Amino acid sequence: MSSINAVDFASLLCSRLCHDLLSPVGALNNGLELLADEHDPEMRARCLELLNESARTSANKLKFFRLAFGAAGGFGEEVDTREAKAALEGLFGSDGRIELGWMVPDVSLSKTAIKVLLNLSLIAGDALVRGGRLDIGAERGENGTEIVVRAEGPRLVLDGELRKALLGDVADDALTPRAAAAWLAHKIVVEAGGSIQISEPDEAFLLFGAVLAA
Repeated sequence: MSSINAVDFASLLCSRLCHDLLSPVGALNNGLELLADEHDPEMRARCLELLNESARTSANKLKFFRLAFGAAGGFGEEVDTREAKAALEGLFGSDGRIELGWMVPDVSLSKTAIKVLLNLSLIAGDALVRGGRLDIGAERGENGTEIVVRAEGPRLVLDGELRKALLGDVADDALTPRAAAAWLAHKIVVEAGGSIQISEPDEAFLLFGAVLAA
């Protein structure tokens, strides 16, 4: 198993965040420039709509990344699962392209479980190139927490690099920013005494399973 330097990994993760935020933040900047030069009331109203949409997208991404990658959720060991659900709805459910199914009966889960759930959901959601359905389930039992994420749609694309990163099969110098979330999920699960399972590439759906020891 590869052991990537923590500083190098932090740099990769920051690069991933900047890449994902560049589009909505750039749209905000462009919208402000257009608004400054536009005097037609209807066009100004349209610019404001676009600015509002870009601001909402940026905020939703930041909320999600803060919970999936950062230290959000308070100082305790548990995180309210409703917070995770809201983060996913903000990231994937706002435009109707992806239908979300939430099957998490527990009121709270450990921070570790929440991070794994969100990162696996992020990867599965990104694999739905043309939209589809994303089902997220998690349940805590006596032996630990089981997490299942299932994606199904007209076109599913899971890059081989992400598959390898989820399984820990990546060299120290081969990890790229786009695979940072997958590597993070792998490391968290392994350190929690668990493992990640992935459906075969030729399946009509994408299925992730993770088990975290109690």
